[in-house]
Amino acid sequence: MSNKEVKTALKSAREAIKNKEFKEALKHCKAVLKLEKNNYNAWVFIGLAASELEQPDQAQTAYRKALELEPEQLLAWQGLANLYEKTDQWDFKIELPDVYQKLTELYASSDKNKCYEVIKKLSDIYQSDKEYLKLAKVWLQLIQLKEEDSVGKTELLQLWQQMTHLLADCVDVEEPDSETQQHLITAFENAMVLTDPVPGENHRKLSADYVKCLSQLSDKEAKMKEVCESMLSLYPTQSYPLEVLCSHYLKTGVQSEDAGSCFTRLLELAPGNGLGYVGLGTKALQEGKYEDAIKNLAQGLKKMGSSAGWCSLAQAQLKMHRYSDSAASCSQGLTLCGSGDEEVRLRLLRLRLEALVRTGEEKAADQALETLTQIPAAGNEPVLVAFKGRAYLNKGQVDQALLVSSELLASHPSLAQGLTLRGLGQIAQDQHQLAEQSFLQAAAQSPDCAEYYFLLGQLYWDMGEETRRDRSKAHTNLLKAAKLDPHLGCVFRYLGHYYREVAKDPGRARGCYKKAFELDSSDAESGAASVDLSMEQGDMDTALAVLQSVIEKATPGSAKWAWMRRGLYHLKVGQHPQAIADLQAALRADPEDWVCWECLGEAYLNRRSFTAALKAFGKAHQLQPSSIYSVYQTAAIKQTLGKFKEAAAEYVQITAREDYVPALKGLGECLLSLAKGLMEDYRDGGAIDLIQQAIQHLFRAVELRPDLSCLWKLLGDACTAVSTVSQNRVQVLVPGPLAGLEPTTQSHTLNQAQTLKVGERCYGRALKLMPEAPSLWYDLGLNYHRQAGLPCPEEEDQNSQALLLEKAQQCLKKAIMMDSGNHGYWNALGVIAMSKALENFALAQHCFIKSIQVEANNVIAWTNLGALYLKKKNIELSHEAFKIAQSLEPLYVNCWIGQALIAEMVGSYDTMDLFRHTTELSTHTEGVKGYAYWVCSTLLDKSNRDSELYRYNIVQMNAVSAAQVVLSKYTERIQSDPDAFIMLGFLNEHLQLKMQALQAYQRAVELLRSMSSTEELAFALGSYGRALCTSGQWEEAVRVYSSTPLQELCDLVGLALAYCRAGLIPESTNAYERALAVASSEKEKAYILTALALLQHRQGNLDSAKTLLFKCSMLKEPISESLLCLCALGLVHGDATLAGAALTELLKQGTPTGGAVEQRCLLTCSLLALQGNYVAVQREAARAVHSNPGNPSLWALLSRLVPKYYPRKASGGAMAGHVACLSSMTQGKRALLYSGVNQLASGRHSGEDSHRNALKTMQRAVLLCPDDPAAWAGLMAACHTENTSCFLSGSAPRRQGLEQILMSVVSEKVHSVEEIERPLAQALEAWVLQQAVTGLTLGGQLEQAEALCSQVLSVSPEHPAVVLSLRQVQCQRLLLASSGTALPDSVLEQLSSTVMVNPTNLGAWHWLAEVYRSQGLLVQAVMSYRQSLQLASQLGLHSGQVASLLRLALLALGPCMAGVPGNDWKDLVLEATTEVLKLGSSPMALLFQALLHFVTKMAARETRRLLERLVYVSSQDYPGTVVQVASWYLLRHLHAKNDQELMDTLLEHAKANGDQRWLEFHSLLTSSSS
Repeated sequence: MSNKEVKTALKSAREAIKNKEFKEALKHCKAVLKLEKNNYNAWVFIGLAASELEQPDQAQTAYRKALELEPEQLLAWQGLANLYEKTDQWDFKIELPDVYQKLTELYASSDKNKCYEVIKKLSDIYQSDKEYLKLAKVWLQLIQLKEEDSVGKTELLQLWQQMTHLLADCVDVEEPDSETQQHLITAFENAMVLTDPVPGENHRKLSADYVKCLSQLSDKEAKMKEVCESMLSLYPTQSYPLEVLCSHYLKTGVQSEDAGSCFTRLLELAPGNGLGYVGLGTKALQEGKYEDAIKNLAQGLKKMGSSAGWCSLAQAQLKMHRYSDSAASCSQGLTLCGSGDEEVRLRLLRLRLEALVRTGEEKAADQALETLTQIPAAGNEPVLVAFKGRAYLNKGQVDQALLVSSELLASHPSLAQGLTLRGLGQIAQDQHQLAEQSFLQAAAQSPDCAEYYFLLGQLYWDMGEETRRDRSKAHTNLLKAAKLDPHLGCVFRYLGHYYREVAKDPGRARGCYKKAFELDSSDAESGAASVDLSMEQGDMDTALAVLQSVIEKATPGSAKWAWMRRGLYHLKVGQHPQAIADLQAALRADPEDWVCWECLGEAYLNRRSFTAALKAFGKAHQLQPSSIYSVYQTAAIKQTLGKFKEAAAEYVQITAREDYVPALKGLGECLLSLAKGLMEDYRDGGAIDLIQQAIQHLFRAVELRPDLSCLWKLLGDACTAVSTVSQNRVQVLVPGPLAGLEPTTQSHTLNQAQTLKVGERCYGRALKLMPEAPSLWYDLGLNYHRQAGLPCPEEEDQNSQALLLEKAQQCLKKAIMMDSGNHGYWNALGVIAMSKALENFALAQHCFIKSIQVEANNVIAWTNLGALYLKKKNIELSHEAFKIAQSLEPLYVNCWIGQALIAEMVGSYDTMDLFRHTTELSTHTEGVKGYAYWVCSTLLDKSNRDSELYRYNIVQMNAVSAAQVVLSKYTERIQSDPDAFIMLGFLNEHLQLKMQALQAYQRAVELLRSMSSTEELAFALGSYGRALCTSGQWEEAVRVYSSTPLQELCDLVGLALAYCRAGLIPESTNAYERALAVASSEKEKAYILTALALLQHRQGNLDSAKTLLFKCSMLKEPISESLLCLCALGLVHGDATLAGAALTELLKQGTPTGGAVEQRCLLTCSLLALQGNYVAVQREAARAVHSNPGNPSLWALLSRLVPKYYPRKASGGAMAGHVACLSSMTQGKRALLYSGVNQLASGRHSGEDSHRNALKTMQRAVLLCPDDPAAWAGLMAACHTENTSCFLSGSAPRRQGLEQILMSVVSEKVHSVEEIERPLAQALEAWVLQQAVTGLTLGGQLEQAEALCSQVLSVSPEHPAVVLSLRQVQCQRLLLASSGTALPDSVLEQLSSTVMVNPTNLGAWHWLAEVYRSQGLLVQAVMSYRQSLQLASQLGLHSGQVASLLRLALLALGPCMAGVPGNDWKDLVLEATTEVLKLGSSPMALLFQALLHFVTKMAARETRRLLERLVYVSSQDYPGTVVQVASWYLLRHLHAKNDQELMDTLLEHAKANGDQRWLEFHSLLTSSSS
């Protein structure tokens, strides 16, 4: 091939490469090489093509071959560079810089721009490979080329700045070599020369970068200082150069004058700069100025983080013996230590170890041992080993510490630290002498160490009094330690101890304590001692200043001693809020300090914050249970707050522990206050018991301190307090010495007079101790007055009564002479002067007026003055006095009683209202009896029952119960007032409190018999007999009535009733006849005749009863009761004519009220039921409810009648029962049962409504009336309904096995019903039996059901209902056992005859029809259903008719579904369902009609319409079962017609309703068709 061919081939190769046909290019190139092996272009083309074909090795070889041929040609070098750039191979990347370097040389002379680009790429490679020297050289080459091109100054500046940035990275990583450093310095200097203006912002930034770079070069210190000074001269406000210099000084540890000057200049320039403070602190540390060092270092380290700074701070704190602070500083420094700070880290660990050990805390010892493990080769350093031993010692591991000291001294016998460790261990073992020798040896080895002398001084101080007083020992060594180390605060603390306790020099002691506290602000002992000494010397200002300074510096939860002392100071001077605040702060420091809690409680108590004080003292007692003070103060506070019962309990705790007189006194006061409270509430028995306890405890206190007048006074008060209660209530057990009776070793029971006498002696003893106390004379006078007020039937006793009153008068005069300004003394003297034995009214008036003059707001004196005027019959003055008293104190009851008495005297209508108001204010005997009298008088006057006054005073004010309550209290205290007991009995009768009324009348009879009051006794006996009749004690009532004169009509009628109830009918008749002769009015005679008619009826004389009742109706004043009896008589005997006539006459008597409304409604409904008009029964009850919607009895009656006579409205009956429940609790208990029965009738179970269903209602009924057998029977029916619902829904019954349990409960309850309800109860029991058998049969427990029937028949043989149940169970067993075999005709005949015995039992006919159906005897089944339909029609049972028709339709639908030919069965279905729909709405009938259409006309549109009418129903009245069945058949209908759209609609409807069974059926139907 010629040269022309070579050129042509190369051209073709070039064209192929241009067209990206690289394989073709290779072929052409290979053809060229065959002719011309060293063709440069061919090798280059091969390299390019191989590179594009991703054959890098072949491409590299081709390019290398081309370079060998023409090393100075650009084309191959460019190709090789491109290959290396695009190929990710490590060997290519290594060779790429060399290629770039060659390209740079080639481009330098040909293409400067491309040369620059290659240099940039080369510099990027060197930068990423961190070859900073090569980077510097290539960058210098770039700058040289730019300078040759004469580029501008700005571009050169940028290049030099970029070079500084690129080379500065190497300084951050590691220190570069000297050549690189020089290139970097050259770049900075050239850049600074080219930067304009100077000074300027760019020049400043560049200078700062230059300074930073020089600071990182270790051998450029001089240059750095030069540049820093130059920058400071240009930019005097910039702190950065000074910061760099300070950092340099701190890093090198140079603390020269220049360094100090630099630190100072930096702080002057930047006052908050942390570096300056750290520098000054480090310099101060080296100069021994530890306080300044700590201050500056702490301030500096707040601004910056420096491990070296924290190390310096820890060292300074250690020198100042602030060990905890030092350890904390070390921890801070260790967290900042990096990998290059190993030396600083070791120093910090050593310092931390020493600081933790010297704290002496156990927790710190664990940390110290942990720190020791972090120090390398710590076991080789004796000092560190010694610290390890001291850490063991701090943990209490003395033996281990001594072991360490032994090993240490064995290797280093003269080591002072080892000797010290041994001495400390010997102290821990109480070997003081050996410890002394160890410390002396240590001090000899290191005579300049203050610690050893301090340990010696401390040891001598702790060794006892002798060594303390030896100045050459404790004192001398402590002084040496103080001289050697003036910063050791504990030395000065012990010196303070010495001067205070030994030298008795409080001035020096105070100075030493002050010095110790100044050195160590955490030394609470020194601070507290300094403050205490200042206070002792009267220097309160200094003490408070110290406390204030400590508190200001203290963190929350610290400085407890300072807070507590300042709090006690404030408490002492009466500044209680400040005291509370300080004591609270002290408790934050130590919440477990019970003394501080007691002080806080005292502060609260002085501030009158009783609740807070209670909590504080309670906490103190919790922390220190043995402290009596906190318990006593708690009790005293509760006593002050009026919580006497709780206070008494607290006092008892103290007195049980020891005989603490204040506690005994407080206990006596509390018991006495409790007794007075009970007496105000007329609970006298409990009050006497408390008074007796108070006397016992106060006598214990008197035995301990007979010199205390207050104890004798309290004893006198306790004894005098018994005067308030009834005389026969007082039986007080008093200690023998106090009672003055023998034997003195035991207690004696005293009556009221004796107890008051003891009180007199106690007051006398108190007066001997304090004869000038007017209050004691006042108390003694009142005691005499109380003694004079006791009953005194004999004349001699009356003389003694006058003598006692004279003594009382003299005592009060004595008190007034001592204190004439006390209004109470004047008032008491006036009361005594008004006494019956004295009746010195002039003196009494003078005293009351004097009392008012002394104290104008004196309600008691005004009331007493009014009583004085009232006694003197001066009503006007009396009224004015009472009126003033009312204006002064409207709640004072006595003045209101006075006004009531005045109103009673003048005959005012406000009398009763005033007496009622007195009972509301307080219980007072006069007010109580007056109010009870007026209530009883108003009740006895039957003529005013409809008056507005009666409705207000009696009904609206609830007068009967209010009077009964207060009168019960009255009779509890005053048990000798027969009138009060008669009134109480009368009120109890009105409240239906039978036994209480009986007891009250009995007590009244007993009192009147002893008084020989004939008229009142007869009245009381009549009332007593009436109460006996009410309580059912008929024989006793006959005896009591017989003891009356029997002249009053009420007594004769009561006797007749008692005879009747006792079963003595003839005697009762005679008594009524005697009463008839005594009766004065026609109405009374009518009532007696009605009673006689009832007696005649009871004896079976029906005609006589009718005659008497007719006779009643013929009187001028007929009564409704006689007509009621006549109507009831007709109803009982089935005489509708008689009942209707009586009811007609009864309805003519006007509009009924109260219970008569229900009676007339019940009689009307009963008459309608008797006439067979069942629909009208419900209407009549509903009409009565609409006429009287607020009568709950009528609502209950309606709910009771609906399920029996109109079950279609059972939902409404349930609602009526619910309304009755809400309206009245009394009616609600029974109405709840009626509501449940209605829910059963409407089929409402938990599947339909989980909240309102029969089971829930019956459960509530049983809960409210557990003794009602009907409620338990209803619960049984509800459980059966639930089980049936579960069976229909396919779920397992949840209430199985309850039949026999509930049946036994009903039987048990039936036996406890009253005689009059026994027939109904027996019928209920029979129904429950049938229900139990049905439940057992449904549950498959046929053997148990048969056994139950047989068991009942053994007791009641030939019982038709039970026989029927037994036959049903036996038939069920035969059907199960026959397994499809037909029953014999004899069995069927026997079953039919059994049903015929129960002709009115609808369920029996239904059951017989089902038996016939199971045997295939469909005609007989139809006849049975028709028989049941006829029976239901005769009985008027709507539900029975519907049930029979639906069962008949279902029976006829079976043959239709089976495809039996003929129209008879179809017609029967249509006939039955049509009749049902005529009776009312019936979803089941509609379903049967739809199914009949489905069978006969499956594809018809009418079939779909009928089924959709049941499926897509919005009403909730359709049962779920009906809807589900209709849904299934609708799906089958649509599936048969292949109507996919309607099937999808039905599917969505089923999903929305959650019909899982339908969805399963749909999936099965779909899968079967596919």
